[in-house]
Amino acid sequence: MQNDLEEVKVLLEKTTRKRVRDALTAEKNKIETEIKNKMQQKSQKKPELLDNEKPAAVVAPITTGYTVKISNYGWDQSDKFVKIYITLTGVHQVPAENVQVHFTERSFDLLVKNLNGKSYSMIVNNLLKPISVEGSSKKVKTDTVLILCRKKAENTRWEYLTQVEKECKEKEKPSYDTETDPSEGLMNVLKKIYEDGDDDMKRTINKAWVESREKQAKGDTEF
Repeated sequence: MQNDLEEVKVLLEKTTRKRVRDALTAEKNKIETEIKNKMQQKSQKKPELLDNEKPAAVVAPITTGYTVKISNYGWDQSDKFVKIYITLTGVHQVPAENVQVHFTERSFDLLVKNLNGKSYSMIVNNLLKPISVEGSSKKVKTDTVLILCRKKAENTRWEYLTQVEKECKEKEKPSYDTETDPSEGLMNVLKKIYEDGDDDMKRTINKAWVESREKQAKGDTEF
């Protein structure tokens, strides 16, 4: 992915046509975002506590433990609501104030405090479409938390829960190969620009591409 980014930068330096620069700039921003997200995911990984590192009962006889990130859930929708179902055994037995949900127009986060000695957290950002903060709510049922996101645009269907899910699924559509070359995204962008462009644009892309490859062959491009 870093190689793709360097290659896009080289092409941007060589290209002068606005349409080509805009497309390459968009691809550059996309690659930079993916690299940033992967770095954040690595930094957020927390090591599990070893048995001898856990606080002894005599030091902290009453504790809420650690926070567990919720990753398993189900969802469906009606004309007015997107409904998210989270299964947590015994959640209906904790005080109502221990189950908190915060909504924004494109996100929600759930926090369940002190359930069987642990807290549980779920954060969902970049919802596919805007929701009504005032019209959204939660319900606690037997072993289940139900989050109700009120659609801002009623009678519209959500194909995915988040924008990220949509983008991931759309990337998978062109090929069933799960180990596709990361460079294919860039190649597809350049191919489309080339096919839609006039003779001058095609010459510009060809020239920039050849010079980029020659520069790489000489070892001038950083790894």
